[in-house]
Order: sequence, then structure tokens, then C-alpha cells
Amino acid sequence: MHLHRHIFAAAPFLATVAAFAPSKHQHRQQNGISSSPWNKASFFTSNSNRLQPLSVSFSSPPTKSIPASEICPPSVTSPNDSANAWEVHKFGGASLADAGLYRKVGDLLISESSGRMVKSSEDEEGEETPSGPIPTMAVVSARGGMTDQLVAVVDSALQDISAAEIALDKALEGQLSILNELAPAEITAEIEERMRKDAKDILSVVQSLRMIRSVPPTVMEVVTGFGEIWSAQTLYAYLKHKGVKTAWLDARDVLVVKSEGANAGLGDKGSASSTGGVTPLWVETATRMEEWWNSEGLSEGVNISEENIEDDDGSAPIVVATGFVATTSDGVPTTLKRSGSDYSATIFAKLVGSARVTMWKNTDGVYTADPRRVPEAFSIASLKYDEAMELAYFGAQVLHPSAMVPCIDSNIPVYVRNIFNPSFEGTVIQGRCASLSEVNKDGKAVNWRANKGEIPIKGITSVDAVGLLTLEGASVIGGAEVAERFMGSMAGANIDVLMVTQASSESSITVVVPENQGKAALAALESTFELELSRSNVNSISLTETPMAIVAIIGEGMAMQSGVSASFMSALAKANVNIRVIAQGSSERQVAVVVEASQASRALRAAHMAFTLSTTMVSVAILGGTGKLGSALIRQLNAQKDDMAKNLNFGVCVNAIASSTKMFAGRGGQCLVSFNDVEELLAADDAEDLDLDLLTESFDADVNPHRVVIDCTNNEDVAEYYEKWMSAGVNVITPGKCASAGPLDRYRAIQASQRSNSVEWQCESSVGSALPVLTTLRDLIQTGDEVQLLRGCLSGTMAYVFKTLDEDTSFSDVVRATIDMDFAENDIREDLSGMDTAKKTVILARELGLDISVDDVEVESLLPDDIINKEYTGSREEVHAAILEDIKALDGPMLERYRAATAEDKALRYKFVIDVSSGKCKCSLEHVDNTDTLYRLRENENLVAFETKRYTTSPLIVKGAAAGPDLSASGMFADLLRLGRAFVGSQS
Repeated sequence: MHLHRHIFAAAPFLATVAAFAPSKHQHRQQNGISSSPWNKASFFTSNSNRLQPLSVSFSSPPTKSIPASEICPPSVTSPNDSANAWEVHKFGGASLADAGLYRKVGDLLISESSGRMVKSSEDEEGEETPSGPIPTMAVVSARGGMTDQLVAVVDSALQDISAAEIALDKALEGQLSILNELAPAEITAEIEERMRKDAKDILSVVQSLRMIRSVPPTVMEVVTGFGEIWSAQTLYAYLKHKGVKTAWLDARDVLVVKSEGANAGLGDKGSASSTGGVTPLWVETATRMEEWWNSEGLSEGVNISEENIEDDDGSAPIVVATGFVATTSDGVPTTLKRSGSDYSATIFAKLVGSARVTMWKNTDGVYTADPRRVPEAFSIASLKYDEAMELAYFGAQVLHPSAMVPCIDSNIPVYVRNIFNPSFEGTVIQGRCASLSEVNKDGKAVNWRANKGEIPIKGITSVDAVGLLTLEGASVIGGAEVAERFMGSMAGANIDVLMVTQASSESSITVVVPENQGKAALAALESTFELELSRSNVNSISLTETPMAIVAIIGEGMAMQSGVSASFMSALAKANVNIRVIAQGSSERQVAVVVEASQASRALRAAHMAFTLSTTMVSVAILGGTGKLGSALIRQLNAQKDDMAKNLNFGVCVNAIASSTKMFAGRGGQCLVSFNDVEELLAADDAEDLDLDLLTESFDADVNPHRVVIDCTNNEDVAEYYEKWMSAGVNVITPGKCASAGPLDRYRAIQASQRSNSVEWQCESSVGSALPVLTTLRDLIQTGDEVQLLRGCLSGTMAYVFKTLDEDTSFSDVVRATIDMDFAENDIREDLSGMDTAKKTVILARELGLDISVDDVEVESLLPDDIINKEYTGSREEVHAAILEDIKALDGPMLERYRAATAEDKALRYKFVIDVSSGKCKCSLEHVDNTDTLYRLRENENLVAFETKRYTTSPLIVKGAAAGPDLSASGMFADLLRLGRAFVGSQS
């Protein structure tokens, strides 16, 4: 749309803008400085009047050759009779943020243009030879932040022209500062003069905006286009200073486009889904490129005339072209929208017959996922054009979605490389995906896991800030009419429809639209079905209020490969991510789902792990990390972390540690760099007071789908959070007995939360330390055996006491020894009163289906009530010393019981029994003869005998060392390993 159609009210403004409209005769450079006007170009596919397709795809590779009129003649494509074709390099704003980066880019261009070592195409094993100089074109964006600064100039002009002038001066002086740092005054003087004139012209334009009290989209494009104009001249000045054969090309002089979205404006920052409907007019553009080469190219010395060819030094020309800007055939300024410089680069690559295009970014190529959200993401070695376009459409910010099209036409490879790591090869994009008819020719699908080592997807990406618009219950109208009117209303309101799902049985339709278009889409749909709503022929029309996001998996290998969608959906389910909408593209190269925006990062990481694109990571929070159990576990984790990654293919990320009073959590779920010295970590300034609610919030913020809390505290307050954590998809491992032997109602609630959220509650070490007591019991039950009786000893302290007690060693002395060896509970009275054994008995009984509590267990205490109920004060050591002093009174009675047992040739053992048929449980000190399995129990052992329907003649016995923090920690570690293997197994 012509600019004057927007600004009919301002004659002075009209005159100013008219002066900037390009004409064929104005587009000339004087002393290397362009006198041409401003401009910018838009994206490739129109969204304004038609439904946005779910994906960009082609039925088969193109077969027709490119018309000669659409590319430049040999005088341009083979400049100065060069043996090498052009190569195009594109640099974004992040690569041009300051003078140092402009130098880096300039030096890189000089290096690239000097040639590289290549192998003969006929002999891949042969020696490398120099390629010779390579004609080079650099397509540049505005310096980092400049576009936003110029947008601010326009916006502020509506309210305060002085503020606009200040903002413009800041933008200009920032660019001039870089310019003058890069080259001497004899090169920069005329460029600076031109830039200052440009700034005056900008100011004269924005001054007129207050008269019309709005900003026409074309004006915004015109003003912001100066960022590229100034950037190109800045890089040109540096190359000129370095003595390079160079020129700069204003794309407004050459690139002519047809724009179907003249009112589209710049587009949203970072957007890749809206392309603005801009297509190059190839014939006219090629003609203008040839004219530029034969005029400005000659005057600047990059095009060597025949009479001067003998004086040529043989170096390759470097042409610096402006990205982003263009002009229409009517001379109206336009742009390729934000991020459109990628498109500029590939357009010029096709024009000049480039051998390759290199997009220089600040990442090592195209990644399997956004590394800011998926830390395990890595660079993809190669992509097909179609895959790259799918990734771009679904939010991957590395490439502009339209940029592939000119390269597809000419089969030009596109390289994505890192300006900060130029030695890395990055990603190459070339070739077409096979058509569905080719893939389906034998009609046989193969499960993707059968192709060992082959991953069906190339990347996982997302589109944030979308909404769901739903029409429900329109069956009275009929499905075909509903769909037609629904989509017609979206097209009429210029709504970008990103995904569509329809339930034909009830004529309900849901579409996914950009969040900022949601209210407009809702109003359009309500207007279209106003009559039907009033008559209740349509049940409802609704728009989600919760922010949503699209998450998509993309790859050519998905076609005719079964199980891909199942792996994707299963991974999201295990990560506790709820799916609102599902769609698969007709190309079978992508499957997309819509989830709540708050769950998008977790969904991305879960999918990334599910397809073994990265090592499975388990986020772990350790509570009670300063205690003996927690400290022992941390030592074991540190010792084994490398082996876990190497042999089990999963890693442990400890991202939170807490003591009884302090906690330290990695921000956003980040792993703690070091957790060897927990005491030092929790004493740091950024450690916080223990707050279980705040800690729970950090679990929710962790986007890792595999989250585990290891609770080493045996604390009632902590146990109250188990149900909440499991409801959020967090697994729990604990050696404590508060939850599993605590109040029955809480126990049932935790179990229900565990089952409904598909998480694990592992408490093996709460019964037998490192012994697989619970695992064995569950295996017996789940394999159909009938457990009739359990008996044995579950206390390492009791086992040591009564194995060691004799005529020469008193009861109080052996108890003291258990404390010294860390066999005992923190409060020794828990062991000696029988409460520790009783709680373990309750845990086993509940596994057997008995609804009992500790009060239901018949328990024999070795301590009198006055010691059990006495309040001891002081440190742990002082309390134990006081208790030991008090229990000396029991030395005599215990010696008598020892003598009574030995008189019968029996041994004293503290024994538990669970009689399943009667439902009774008992813990008591008994005399056992040499036929009892407990008779030969060693000092630090636990033992459980399983009498079952299958094991009738001889019980199944689980026996082994089970005393001390190291063994308990290894039990927790084993629980963690079981979880890790399950996570990995679900992805293989």
C-alpha cells in the first residue's frame, strides 16, 4: 500500500516521504555513499487473508530449471572471470553489537574470501588443494539493538518530539562511535555526513506523525530500515580501511518485491510464523543487480573492466549488502519484516548463483532444541530444507521460515555457523525430503525403535503465547457448514490460525491462534454465530485464559515409522504434562501438541530425552543433607556419577540441598556446581532459611520431567508434603518411617497421589537398610504367591546388642558401642523401646494389605516408662550420655535374661512376627533355639523369613548387613538407580 494513502492529512509529511521513494535514477552511489531512500522488506507467505497452513511442505522435489531471466548473467555470477562462484554470508545484530564484533566480522570475511583448502570432487581421498579467491557477499542486519532504538524514536514522536530527538541522537551517535573507531576520517567523513543527513530526514518524518496521531506501518518500516543502511556502511568502512576490494550495496536499489501485506508493519519481534506476503520480482531484481554491478561495481573497483584486468591483483571482491530492506515495483518502501535478513541473504544467493549461504549466528548451528530451555540440546549436523522450514514455523529462532525457498529453487546449501566459534562446522541444510508417495510405496510401517541408532526426529521446538479458541456443540448446523463459516470468520478478521482440530460427532472445532489475536478471533467468531448462540444451536464459544504453547517434534524419519507419536505422548504423560490439542501434519514430518505455557519447557525436555537425543537427567533434592545418612548418600553420588552417565545413560543433577534449618536451591532447577561440602554450601550468603513451601515452588519451577526428592530427615513436617509433591509429578525416596508407618489416612492419601500421578514412592531402606526386603515382598505378591507369615529381626541395634551381650560385657556397654558405630537411631530410645522395629513391622504389614498402625502392634519395650518419657536436654552426645547412665540400671536384669536363655542353650533375639491370617503383629525379646533362623544372626545383620504358600518346607530368607549410615545410604542410592533405569527404559 502506498504511503500517501495513510497520511492524507499532512501535506508537509507527504512531501518529506515522497522524497524518500526510490526511483531508478536516484539509486546511485556517490563516492561509495548511497543517495537512495529507505526501505525494508516483509516475510514470504501471506497470512492476512487466508488460513495459515500448519506446516510448509512440498509434494515432491522441484524438477524445472530456474529461468535464466531470474538470475544474473555470467558477468555477475562469475565476477572478473573468477573460477569460483559467489558465497553469501549473513550476519545478524548479535554479531554486530560493537566495534570489536564489526572487526571480527570483517576479518572473517577477508579470511573466507581468500579461499580454503578443498578436495577434488573426483577423489574424496585425495589431497586438499587451495580453492583460490572466492567472490564474497555479506548481508548485514542492523547492529544489535538498533531496530528497537529506531522503533522507540517513532513511538515516542507521537507524544514528545523532544524525546524522539533524544532517542534518535542516541541511536545515531552509537553507530557513529563504532564507525569512527573502525576507520580513519578520510574514509568515514562522507559516511558520517550521510548518516547525519539521514537522521535529519527521519526527524522530519516523525515530526509529522503528531498531526495524524498514528504511525502508518510503512513509516515504521521506512525509519527502522536505516539500521541496516548504517550497519552496511560501517562494515564497508572497516573493509575499505583494510585495503580490501569492496563496495556496499543498498538493497533498496536492487531488490524489488511484490507485497501482499503492505499494512503488516514490522511483525512481532522474534516472530517466524507471520511472513507478510512478500515475494521477489526476480526478473526486475536481476536486471537491477546487473545494472548495479556495471555501474557502482565498476566505480568501486569490485567489477574490473576489461581494460584494467591486467592491473587486477587477483583478490576476490567483497560486497556488503543491506539485509531486511527492499522496494516495491511502485517505489514504495517495504521490509522483509523482523528477522528478514536471512531471506535477503538467500534472495541474493539465488541472484548471483552462489555456491553456498552461511548464516552466522551466536550458536553452533541449528540445535535439537532451544538450549536455554533444554540444556542437553546439541547442534544438528544436517537438515533437509523441509525440516528446517518446519522448525522455523514452529518457533525455532535460528532461521527465517521463508529463507529456504530461494535456496530450494537453486539447490543452494545453507550453512548455519557460530561467529564466536568459526572452526565448528555447524549445520548444513540442503536437499528435499522424500514425498509421501515415495515413502509409502511399499505401504509397510516399521517401528522406529527397530532401526537401532536411527532417531526419527531432528528437533523439538515450540511456539509460545498462543490461545485455544473453541466452538462446541454445533451439530444442529452440520460439520461442513460449521467449518466453512468458522474459517471464514478467521480469514475475515486476519487471524493467523496455527493449528486446527475438529470433532465431527458434535461439530466442535478448536483452533490455535496467537495470544495477541485471541480476543479479536473470539469477537469475530461470536459475531459469525450470533444467531446460533441466541437460539442455543451452538453450545458455547470460548477462549482459554491460561497462556498456552505449541510443542512440536519434527523430522523426515517420522513418515511410515510407527511408535513416534506414542513415544512423544508417553514422555509428556510421565512428565505430568497435560495435552490440550494434538495435530499431525499431512507431510508426516511433524506432530504438534498444545500444552500450558508453564509446562512447555518440561515438555521440551521430556520429549528430547524420550528420543534419546540427550542423556536422561534426574533432578534430585536432598533433604537432611548434613546428617549422617544424607552425607553418606552425597559421598556415594559423587563417587558414582561418572559411571552412571557412562554405563546407565543417565545423570543425576542435585539442584537442592537442605538441612534442618537451611536450604540451597539452584535457580530455575540448575544443578549445583559442587555439593561435596554441604556445610559450607548451606553457610553461604545465598543460602536461605528452610522453607518447605519455597522449596516446593523450586520443584515446580524445575522443568526437568524426572524429579526426585530424597528425604533423609524422618520428620513429620516433611512427610506432610509427600502428597503435594507427588501431585506435582515429583518422585519420593526416603529411609524415614514417618509417612509409611504414620497416620493411616495420610498413608492412603500418599498412595492415591502416587498412583494417580504415575510417580514412585521408594522406601526400601526404611525397613531393611540396603536389603531388598520390600522388593522381595512385592515380587512375591505380584507373582501371585500368598504370604502367610513374616518373622525375623529388623533392628541392627538390637541384633548387635544381643549378639554381643555376655557375662563380661554389660547391656549398657553394648548399647554404648552401637551408638559409637552409628548403628543406632538418633534417639537410642527408639531402638530400645521397640518403636523402630514396630514401625518397620507396620510398613511390611501395610504392604501385605493389613490396615494397621503402630498402636495395633504388640511391642515389648526394653526400657521402663520413666526413661522413655523423661526429657533429656543438651547436645546429642550429652543426651546419649545421660540415657546410658540411666540404663545402667538395666544391666542386671538383662544379664539375668541372658543367663536364662543360655541355660536353655538358646539365644536372646529381638524378633518381629506378622501373622497375616490373624492380622496380628508382635515385636518382643525371645529365646530362640538353634533351629530358628535368628539363632546365628550376626552383630550387624537384619533377617526376614518369608513363609508363603510356595515356600512351605523352607522359608525364603533375606539376610545381610543392615546397620550404619553407609548401608542405609546405599539402599537409597539403589532406589534412585531403579528410578533412573525406569526413566531410561521408558525411552528405549
